[in-house]
Amino acid sequence: MTSHAALRAATAVAARARQTARDDPRARGADWRTATVTTVNAGGTIATSDGITARCLQSYRAPAVGDQVVIHRSGSGNWICPGRLSTTNDGWTTISFAGTLWTAFGSPYYTPGYRLNRDGTASLCGLAKAPASTTGASTICTLPAAVTPVSKARFTTEVATGVFAVLDVNNNGTVQINDYSGNASWAALDVARYRLF
Repeated sequence: MTSHAALRAATAVAARARQTARDDPRARGADWRTATVTTVNAGGTIATSDGITARCLQSYRAPAVGDQVVIHRSGSGNWICPGRLSTTNDGWTTISFAGTLWTAFGSPYYTPGYRLNRDGTASLCGLAKAPASTTGASTICTLPAAVTPVSKARFTTEVATGVFAVLDVNNNGTVQINDYSGNASWAALDVARYRLF
C-alpha cells in the first residue's frame, strides 16, 4: 500500500471512530442541547427537528410544535425534555376574549393578561369590562393549556362597586364570575394566582 493510500485509510478510520463515538451515548456520556419541537406524540413524548424523541417532564404540560426547548440525554442514551425556553422575561401575555363579549376595561387599569411563574403557578392581571346587563354566571375568557390548572381554583373578586363575586379558573381553561347578586360591570383579575398541578 502506498503512503498516500495508507494515509487516506487512516484518515477514514479516524473519522469513522469519531462518528461512532458521537453516536454512542456510552462514549459521549450525558449531554444537553436546545431543539425545536416538530411533533407532539401521544404518551408524553416529543420529536425534535434533529430527529430526537424525548420524554416530557410533568412540568412541561402543554408541548406545542415550534416550541424552543432544552433536552437532556443520560449516559444510557435516554432523552428527557423539562420544558420550553423562555422567550420573554417573565412578561404578561394579553388575554384573548374570543367568543365572549368581555373586553379590556382600559386606562388607567392594566390590560387583562396571564403569565407563568417560576414556582409552578400562573397569575392573572388587569380589569376586564363586562357586557351590559351581566347579572349571573358569565365566562370572561378561555386560557391556553399552558396556564390552565389541573383542578378548579376560586377567588373573591369585585365586579361592581360594593358587589363581590367568585372568580373561577376552571380546569377546562375558562375563567368565569359566579355567585353574586346585582349587576356586574367588570371583573378584577389580579386576585388570581393558582397552582397549575
